[in-house]
Amino acid sequence: MSRIGKEPIQVPAGVEVGISDKNVVTVKGPKGTLTQTLDPAIKVTKEDGVLTFSRPTDLKHHRSMHGLYRALVANMVEGVTKGFTTQQELVGVGYRATAKGQQLQLSLGFSHNVIFELPKEVTVTATQEKGKNPIVKLESMDKQVLGAVAAKIRSLRKPEPYKGKGVRFVGENIRRKAGKAAGK
Repeated sequence: MSRIGKEPIQVPAGVEVGISDKNVVTVKGPKGTLTQTLDPAIKVTKEDGVLTFSRPTDLKHHRSMHGLYRALVANMVEGVTKGFTTQQELVGVGYRATAKGQQLQLSLGFSHNVIFELPKEVTVTATQEKGKNPIVKLESMDKQVLGAVAAKIRSLRKPEPYKGKGVRFVGENIRRKAGKAAGK
């Protein structure tokens, strides 16, 4: 039995959940509206502010979809109430970030600056304190879009294992390698 799929979702006050006959779940809250189309086999019921998910059989496909769609809808409920944030730091000499509207301009040691266009669902702030690495903070109500954007920014200059230079998540641990041994 799917442990995640069996858990009910508590719908907080101020959040409206609509379930259409075509298995489309719409969650509306203070931060916005999100929709998700579910697998036809997964059934969603709403009673007294609690969402429960059920599946018809114990086939592997049904078990995997059960937990997946429950997690996606739970992330939608949390996103429209609190939202999600992620922070990335730019480690390296001369690495800088500036945010202008939906554009993030990154100086990552290339011959040119990288201009990254953000989707409209994501807001960005870039902070630079003297003596510290620049921090890029991304916020969104959609966890999937936020994760995809953060991964794309990180892929522009992944942290290298010798000095640790590159774009990394705040608090991320980078496995370091020893450099060349001194010659005899």
